[in-house]
Amino acid sequence: MSSPSTTPRRKVAVVGVALSDTGRVDDATPYALHAQAARRALADSGLDREVIDGFGSAGLGTLAPVEVAEYLGLRPTWVDSTAVGGATWEVMAAHAADAIAAGHANAVLLVYGSTARADIKAGRRTSNLSFGARGPLQFEVPYGHTLISKYAMAARRHMHQFGTTVEQLAEIAVQARANAATNPDAMFRDPITVDDVLSGPMIADPFTKLHCCIRSDGGCAVLLAAEEYVPDTAKSPVWVLGSGMSVSHTTMSEWEDFTVSPAAVSGRLAFERAGVRPSDVDVAEIYDAFTYMTLVTLEDLGFCAKGEGGAFVSKGRLLRDGELPVNTDGGGLSACHPGMRGLFLLVEAVRQLRGEGGAGQVRKPGGRLPEVGVVSGTGGWFCSSGTMVLGRG
Repeated sequence: MSSPSTTPRRKVAVVGVALSDTGRVDDATPYALHAQAARRALADSGLDREVIDGFGSAGLGTLAPVEVAEYLGLRPTWVDSTAVGGATWEVMAAHAADAIAAGHANAVLLVYGSTARADIKAGRRTSNLSFGARGPLQFEVPYGHTLISKYAMAARRHMHQFGTTVEQLAEIAVQARANAATNPDAMFRDPITVDDVLSGPMIADPFTKLHCCIRSDGGCAVLLAAEEYVPDTAKSPVWVLGSGMSVSHTTMSEWEDFTVSPAAVSGRLAFERAGVRPSDVDVAEIYDAFTYMTLVTLEDLGFCAKGEGGAFVSKGRLLRDGELPVNTDGGGLSACHPGMRGLFLLVEAVRQLRGEGGAGQVRKPGGRLPEVGVVSGTGGWFCSSGTMVLGRG
């Protein structure tokens, strides 16, 4: 038997992606959305369900992913229930890719679903001020600042330190909405202006309502598989080129610099492992719970220098036909955000690299399809980050 150091690592591809019904879904349970997305992703791949021997899920059930796997009728021999907020799915996808490459699994299904909007409308859940009041959080919770206010404070620091303006932040929301206009699945598609963003109700200074992600229902699924399964798939593969992850802090008092996110580390690792540079990227799908999250992640991934994010986003660069198309489906600001949105980023990146973007398809000069995409998820209040670089087959 070959030693681990000499065993060749298999290439890994994303072979199936799908969304469940999204937006306003009042007549389905989160489990049903998981199942719907899983069936659609499997159909998208063209593979038989028997090839799935790995499963990842988070955010639902007492023993996730055991409960969800049981609901789907799966008996996986590799499982993951990593939960690091919005970065969960990029981190989990990296774990899955490593497991497949090492031969610990052959095909891993990642599934997410939530009825966050419907639950609130029906009174099945309410909003909360904090994730908890034990451990390190006990030193901040009594002061009453919410997750949104923590992002707002970080944005204010960037504005103070680098001269970033609220109008520049608003441009991110405007361009996300413009991208959503060509996405039939987007929850909000009507165009907005910078003035619309600035005149909205204040949520946490400097964030008005349109600086913040929407609340929707929806689910999605992604199937990753080893290279030997690719000849049997229905679509062209999208290869996992490299990934990285990082965590930084739990409490704001331990965050050394409010203008730097963990993406500065996860992005560097992902690009190094993929053997590409930010300048090679054709399309970027970035977690956008708030406009500032997009701005600072663009800086930390190396698309512009630290402090130059405001100027970078203010020239239409994030539009589908812009210099760096970002959140081409409309993102969490306009398209869909039922909770931990990171898996939706992977779905959209794969669709763009395959050329399945429809009216919202990104094209390179000469009409060519994009070749390299990056997805970057952020969790907590910039507490965690997962970044993955994908390449078209």
